[in-house]
Amino acid sequence: MPIIKSAKKAARQATKRTQHNVEIKKEIKTAVKAFKSEPSAKTLSLAQAEYDKAVKKNLLKKNTAARRKAALHAFAKKAGVKLA
Repeated sequence: MPIIKSAKKAARQATKRTQHNVEIKKEIKTAVKAFKSEPSAKTLSLAQAEYDKAVKKNLLKKNTAARRKAALHAFAKKAGVKLA
């Protein structure tokens, strides 16, 4: 347990940030699950938007999100989704 005041604050901030990051990752997972269960252009767009938000908040690296979005796109193409 931290003793110094600044260390206590840092610990509080770390727990809040961790909780926030977990929530964002859950949103990504639910969006991807929704897309994979019912592939459509709309659900693909929502899943890709979640990845973009995570990159914007520095939760994922740019190339990681690009790789995952490409995998979603390939899945959509295989499922026969008409892309706009």
